[in-house]
Amino acid sequence: MEKAVDEGMRHPARRTAPAGEDIWSGSWVTRRLGVELTGDEELPGLLGMALRRNPKRAHLLVSNVLGKHVPQSPSVVYGHGFELGRRVRELLGPSARDAVVLGYAETATGLGHCVADGLGVAPCLHSTRRPVAGTATAGGFEEAHSHATSHLLLPEDPSLLAGGGPLVLVDDEFSTGNTVLNTVRDLHARYPRERYVVVALVDMRSPADAGRLDAFADGIGARIDLVTVASGTVRLPDGVLEKGRELVARYESATEAGRPAAAPSGPAAQDGPQRNDGLTHVELRWPAGLPDGGRHGFTPAHRVRLEHALPGMAARLARALPDGARRVLVLGSEELMYVPLRLADELERTTGAEVRFSTTTRSPVLAVDDPGYAIRTRLVFPAHDDPADGPGDRYAYNVAGGGFDAVVAVVDSTADTPVLHAPGGLLARLAGHTPHVLLAVVPSYVPAASQDAPERPAPMLPDPLRGPAFSSYAPEEVGWLLQDLSGVTLEAPTEEREEAIQSGGAHYAESLPEEYQPSEQYQRLFHTALGESAARLAHAVGVVTETVLAERSPRPVLVSLARAGTPVGILMRRWAQHRHQLDLPHYAVSIVRGRGIDANALRWLAAHHDPRDVVFVDGWTGKGAITRELAQAVEEFEKAEGVTGFDPEIAVLADPGSCVRTYGTREDYLIPSACLNSTVSGLISRTVLRSDLVGPDDFHGAKFYRELAAADLSVAFLDAVSARFEEVTDAACAQAKELLATDRTPTWEGWAAVERISEEYGIHDVNLVKPGVGETTRVLLRRVPWKVLARAGAGSDLDHVRLLAGQRGVPVEEVDGLPYTCVGLIHPRYTRGATGADGKAVTR
Repeated sequence: MEKAVDEGMRHPARRTAPAGEDIWSGSWVTRRLGVELTGDEELPGLLGMALRRNPKRAHLLVSNVLGKHVPQSPSVVYGHGFELGRRVRELLGPSARDAVVLGYAETATGLGHCVADGLGVAPCLHSTRRPVAGTATAGGFEEAHSHATSHLLLPEDPSLLAGGGPLVLVDDEFSTGNTVLNTVRDLHARYPRERYVVVALVDMRSPADAGRLDAFADGIGARIDLVTVASGTVRLPDGVLEKGRELVARYESATEAGRPAAAPSGPAAQDGPQRNDGLTHVELRWPAGLPDGGRHGFTPAHRVRLEHALPGMAARLARALPDGARRVLVLGSEELMYVPLRLADELERTTGAEVRFSTTTRSPVLAVDDPGYAIRTRLVFPAHDDPADGPGDRYAYNVAGGGFDAVVAVVDSTADTPVLHAPGGLLARLAGHTPHVLLAVVPSYVPAASQDAPERPAPMLPDPLRGPAFSSYAPEEVGWLLQDLSGVTLEAPTEEREEAIQSGGAHYAESLPEEYQPSEQYQRLFHTALGESAARLAHAVGVVTETVLAERSPRPVLVSLARAGTPVGILMRRWAQHRHQLDLPHYAVSIVRGRGIDANALRWLAAHHDPRDVVFVDGWTGKGAITRELAQAVEEFEKAEGVTGFDPEIAVLADPGSCVRTYGTREDYLIPSACLNSTVSGLISRTVLRSDLVGPDDFHGAKFYRELAAADLSVAFLDAVSARFEEVTDAACAQAKELLATDRTPTWEGWAAVERISEEYGIHDVNLVKPGVGETTRVLLRRVPWKVLARAGAGSDLDHVRLLAGQRGVPVEEVDGLPYTCVGLIHPRYTRGATGADGKAVTR
């Protein structure tokens, strides 16, 4: 008996037979089941045969040019669909401009797009088996012989199917006609029209089935045309279903006996994420707001935007391929066929590689290692997009044994889940059969939650600012979702700012403090502190990054809170590269106490990434004010915008206030980046929010202090910490694993301590109490300090604090039992008549 396999060899070429001859007489299916096919001479190049476990139809016609089960040149796949579209355009004449194309999930989603491209002027919609919350269903139908039958129609524009122009229905094969009948019956009752065009690669109907379609068209008073590449017929012997079931059971039993058990498909597969260390992530830079396919409609305007972006996205894929890769597979994901196909086509066109394209599927097909059989190998893995019908197996055919130097898996963000990255998941299965696996994630398009709600025009937001034009960081390290206010004078003397802030005359974000220029002694303290703490910082970076990757997302989008969070976000990104070869996106955004987070930055992020992947990053927590501010701001944003998925939980390097669950340490120690201002933060100021400078469609602002380049230590700080990654890797990973098993529920003990200190010292305003080494340093650098409370016995972590306090005439008071290493107190009820530590404005 031939071997049923999970791995094997590529298909040999098939011969061409004269029209009318049984062109599959030597096929495995014909020999075993007696299924016979005859037809046009083009059919052998278009079709193969296989068996599947399906109670309604045992055999499967396997297309060689669809890009589903058989890896094929993307230009061949795209060319067949495009040419069919051209023929439809000629058939329809002037009425083509009013046509709408509808492709069938899952096999013809890409083909439908290609037909629409050939038509040139038609929008495209495809059916889907993935419900989308908040999206109204415009129709639905059943596919009689499919493995999964229920189709949904979810156009974002309810009028898309309501017009009277021709409806072009696209499927890979036209066999019985039942699918088309079900579709037209449902849609014609809702949106009657005069003309339909059925498009398929092959017409395999019997004469009786052909007559049914004609009779149905007469019954509804409409014209139904058929456009195909080739035609033929299938003869099914008596008892074929029973014979097919017996053969499938026998060969699958042999398969299970000869290989490891199939990957789990239930909850156990979701215990992760664990990932392949050889995985390369590719950031496509998908255009904002562009749908990832036709699930909710894809218009000619969308097509123009995609065409414009394809060269750049394909170039990024090409750069990510390993040197010497000559045979490359671009692998789509179930219904996501068109975008991976176009990427593959562009990659084939612009590189010298032999590029092939295919797609994963939910259809179970028997794999048999026989030259006359269409499915030589299969990979089995669990569904990874949280399907509505529950967990189940998914398949990739003819990938194993294909001789691919690299496989590029393209998924939408809904499918980029821990299950995708788990042992036994798709990426792990691919890694067993190719030396290089790349992953590109396309943001899942989500329609507006309510079609009736009045929409505010979406702001035209610019791309992120990057170094060296803005900041001294390398461009790939961080993108700043800010506007450049470098040409505006915003600095004010510290005492003047403090009086305006405390009197209510101004908000602290409306101006900037004058940049502190450190003395030579203070710079020596910074370098000493950095040398002593680099390994400790590297360890904390590793712990928090490993925690994020394990709990939050297998491929997080790091969003640091500018500017203290930005060096930490870069270090986390560097750790992910060091430990997992992950190239994580990282952006910096503004959040302002009392004003919330920059809503336009969130809009930009939601348009370019799945909000569920966003992880907000900060340097440390004090009393937790920003933690609370962010939670409230995200809630308000999601209610106002109808966007969901942002998790306001902040990941921090140090959480001495016990305000978050995701942290590198809860110790309160010196983080050297807190010692300086812009010169350790990419030469970027703190952020500015002022109505005359920042409009409703603008990002918050900041300045780039180019003139301070000679004193810049930003990259030196990052390099010093990154250099210690290797020595702390094992310990950091072990501690992260321990933390994941512990209860890390925030106790908010820091907030309670701040309230107590505020009352004990007669301040009565928690905003003037800044706990922790980092916050105390900020008080000394930017505000008018009154006192510093230091934990009795605190050591070298406070050397820089003592130096700054001495320079400003601020007393350092040792306190027993202080929960922080130190606490900075801003001068309460400040006026310029009560400066430094004289206490004139304080009643005790």
